[in-house]
Amino acid sequence: MAGRAAVPEVIWSRPERTGRGPRPAYTRADIAAAAVRIADADGLDAVSMRRVAGELGCGTMSLYNYVPRKEDLYELMMDAVSGEHELWEPSGDWRADMIRVAHQTRALMHRHTWLPRLMSPVYGFSPNALRYLEHCLACLDPFEAPYGTKMELVAMVNGVVTTYVANEIATVERTRSLPWSEEQENAARIAYLGRQVASGAYPRLAASFAEDAGPIDLEGVFERALARVLDGFA
Repeated sequence: MAGRAAVPEVIWSRPERTGRGPRPAYTRADIAAAAVRIADADGLDAVSMRRVAGELGCGTMSLYNYVPRKEDLYELMMDAVSGEHELWEPSGDWRADMIRVAHQTRALMHRHTWLPRLMSPVYGFSPNALRYLEHCLACLDPFEAPYGTKMELVAMVNGVVTTYVANEIATVERTRSLPWSEEQENAARIAYLGRQVASGAYPRLAASFAEDAGPIDLEGVFERALARVLDGFA
């Protein structure tokens, strides 16, 4: 924003309001909720300072008094949805708890399909994100390893979930844009693939399909991916 010093600044290090002057018309929670509603309805690209200001019923320039940059707006959004994580008393079984964390994160990303695009360490240190990270580390108390290793484990679990869900969301969005049904699309692709495999040019793929020609168990793939990550650390 014009006139603002070009120095690094974390929005969480700034007080939401000072003790002087009139009470602000909006809180950060109000602004975050408006931005999340827009992103949930129309996607992340629809989120702009102008659109959020319109949702709140204020002028665009006045919104900059609360949120100096669009990146700060993303931070508020990430913090808001991070607050949806359920933080339970760890069971003492770190593997079971981390699997539960993964499933909860997957469900969260499906509620907010724009979330995988913002999954970045840059936005990982808001108040609610820190509470979530502390919870993950508490779940890992029984796992005897340095904290650096535990942080890597949490990051890898989140990476598996983010990648998997991003693919799920992309598949759904692509299917919606097709001029034919998903079943017709799949049938055409399977027929093409069958012809290619039967040509003899891909013997290993042919052996693979002969071994298991059934539909892919996507839930099973997700569970196995998580298990393999956890096995690698165990």
